[in-house]
Amino acid sequence: MSDAARARQAELATRAVVGAAMIAVALGGLWLGGVTFWILCSAVALGVLREWAMLMRARESDLRLMMFAMVVPLAIMSPWAAGAGFRALGFVLGASLFIYGVSRQPVRAAGLLYAGLPVLALLLIRDQPRGLLFGFWTLALVWACDMGAFFAGRWIGGPRLAPAISPNKTWAGLIGGVAAAGALAAALHIGYGLPWRLTLATPVLAMASQGGDLFESWLKRRAGVKDSGTLLPGHGGLLDRLDGLVPVAPLAALLVMLPQIRGWMI
Repeated sequence: MSDAARARQAELATRAVVGAAMIAVALGGLWLGGVTFWILCSAVALGVLREWAMLMRARESDLRLMMFAMVVPLAIMSPWAAGAGFRALGFVLGASLFIYGVSRQPVRAAGLLYAGLPVLALLLIRDQPRGLLFGFWTLALVWACDMGAFFAGRWIGGPRLAPAISPNKTWAGLIGGVAAAGALAAALHIGYGLPWRLTLATPVLAMASQGGDLFESWLKRRAGVKDSGTLLPGHGGLLDRLDGLVPVAPLAALLVMLPQIRGWMI
């Protein structure tokens, strides 16, 4: 075996171990819920915001201001405060507007939405009566999509999906990811009663996950970097692993809350 092949095997092993550890931490936090899940989500949000600011080449002083602004809505989302809801949404929007007003930089203000809205969505989903199932569905469909896209792209290959943005992504990977996520949703529907609206929407959310991945790839290409960070061995930064969850979580929250939204409108 060549040195290059050994290096690839070692990298895949590292990715597998770190990926499994991340999934275990996420599922543990989801299972415990409450303050534990809020702490985990808040820490991830601050890490994502930091990487966003680095990709946008924000100054250290601007990064500190963005982090301080993000802490306010995260504190409001705490189970000890207002919790996840419309009040917290207002604080996320308010923090973003504050950063825009101070910096006059839309991309920095967008970072607070990019980091804050998925956290609010996940906490809101977990707070529902069947929040454990709905939260697992939200996270697992992204994982299934990533794994399906990886293996389908590796085994089948074929035409590139967006070569100017991410040369390694293929149409076969997109189809494989959507199929894997759809199969997961079908299993959850049969085994645990996942509602039809969530089951049928899963392929669309899987495509949104792939879109989030492409968007983050575009951000990295724009910044001239390979990874968003170095926090996760074999994976890069938090954004490199959570890019698909960013668009999926808010959409999933809307679907989960759809019966209540309809009730409010009547």
